[in-house]
Amino acid sequence: MKDKTFAIYIFIDDIMKEIGHKEPSNRNTSDSEIITTALVAAKFFHGNIDNAISFVKGADILPGMLSKSRFNRRIHSIFDLIIYLFSHIAEVIKRINITSEYIIDSFPVPVCENIRIARSRIVKGNQFRGFKASMRKYFYGFTVQVIATIDGIPVEFAFIPGSIHDSEGMKNMFFNLPEGSTLFGDSAYTDYQYEEDCMEAENIKMMIARKSNSKKKHEPWQDFIISFSRKRIETMFSQISTMFPKRIHAITVNGFMLKLVLFIFVFTLNEKFL
Repeated sequence: MKDKTFAIYIFIDDIMKEIGHKEPSNRNTSDSEIITTALVAAKFFHGNIDNAISFVKGADILPGMLSKSRFNRRIHSIFDLIIYLFSHIAEVIKRINITSEYIIDSFPVPVCENIRIARSRIVKGNQFRGFKASMRKYFYGFTVQVIATIDGIPVEFAFIPGSIHDSEGMKNMFFNLPEGSTLFGDSAYTDYQYEEDCMEAENIKMMIARKSNSKKKHEPWQDFIISFSRKRIETMFSQISTMFPKRIHAITVNGFMLKLVLFIFVFTLNEKFL
């Protein structure tokens, strides 16, 4: 665990230097140390910040780490920086992805149990009531839309209210993929016009699984490739979900989304760089 923590810190600190990140010279705890501790919490302690702070202090890795309250203020103040770091790393991953093949899919993340919807304080409203057909599961919260490489490394994600259908949710993503890429997805992403627009505007070929009554069916070999390619992202979702606690503890919606970002971020680092 200590070795992995050191590796995370060195990697994050090197990226911070690469992007030219500056911070006050009189600061005793750097942003690299704050982000490292947050990622350690996501990786080893199911997002529990108290345990992560105790670990980095007790193991003498980051003995000057802030108290929990000061840590929370700092980590929220650099939320945009964390998103930028992920985007920077994602660009590196896309450059070395020689296949130029990607997968899009989604998974639900409830903010509370269905029986407690009326008492939810993080989000309110019917737009968060969702149903994941592939899981036969109702939930109250967000759908995480993810674009990943063909070997299951996330390069883009977006948080969408649970009631929004996947075919509409994907339109809230940047689709910042290299020109000439191929994007695989299940039938929930069927939108013939959007497929044509992506091909015309960015030369991105969308290979979306077709329903039995589809007007634009694929050849059998294309259906096989789509089905085979999508298996890895389902495994990826399972691996990310195993890092979640039984209930993601957060007081605000930004705090909830920050923890989701950290889970995805540390999974990407672990699978590709550490």
